[in-house]
Formats: sequence, C-alpha cells, structure tokens
Amino acid sequence: MMEDFDEIYEEEEEEEEDEDRAAEEQLLKYAPDPVVVRGSGHVTVFGLSNKFESEFPSALTGKVAPEEFKASIYRVNSCLRKTSRKRTRRSLEKLLEWENSRLYHKLCLHWKLSKRKCETNNMMEYVILIEFLPKIPIFRPD
Repeated sequence: MMEDFDEIYEEEEEEEEDEDRAAEEQLLKYAPDPVVVRGSGHVTVFGLSNKFESEFPSALTGKVAPEEFKASIYRVNSCLRKTSRKRTRRSLEKLLEWENSRLYHKLCLHWKLSKRKCETNNMMEYVILIEFLPKIPIFRPD
C-alpha cells in the first residue's frame, strides 16, 4: 500500500518539475543574450586560456557594479594561476558556483564556463558566459 503512494507521489513530483521547466523556458525566451567574456591570455590548454578579460562589459551596466565584476574576474584569474591545468576547469566551475550563490543569482545573473567555437578559426575555447536569469513573477499562483 505504501509503495503505491510513493509511486503516485513521484509522478506528481515529475509533473511539477516539467511544468516548472516549461515555465522557465518560456521566461528564458525573453531574456537578453548572455554576455561572453573571452580569454585574453597567451597560453591555452585544451581551449582554456590562462587569463580572462577584466574589462567591464557595457551590457552589465545597471546589473552589477564594475568593482564586483572586476573582483570576480580577478578571483577567476587567480584560480587559473594557482591550479594545475588538469584540475583547472573543475576548480573554475566551483568558483563560479560560489560567485553565483554569493552575489550573482541575487542579481538575476548566472556565470558559467562554456566551450565555444573560436570566431577566427575552427578550434574550441572556453569562455565565461554571463546569462540573464528571468525574474520569476511573484503574482503567479503556486
């Protein structure tokens, strides 16, 4: 008897997750394109630059303070200087998760490491994507 209850509960939970995902995708359609912060260093290993550009992107004006942006990029670049290349990508992802939970999710922004094709050649490179998260309407019923 208890097993049946668990199964029904799981199905309802999955339906709620699907509804939430569909609502989020609908909101993302109207979000601006993400800001791309490209590597500016000299050395790249498997597409990961040894340094990211610290110039403040104009698309973030009014969203985040230039000082906060530069401090975050400084921490990313410090992480790149410290870690051995084998574990660098995972260390950066953890750092960006921390930055998101510390500040950027509160500002409806999401930083992530993303692999993209270079504009100039056929090689792949890692960039930092700063995505605009949709504001969830508070007046929407539960």
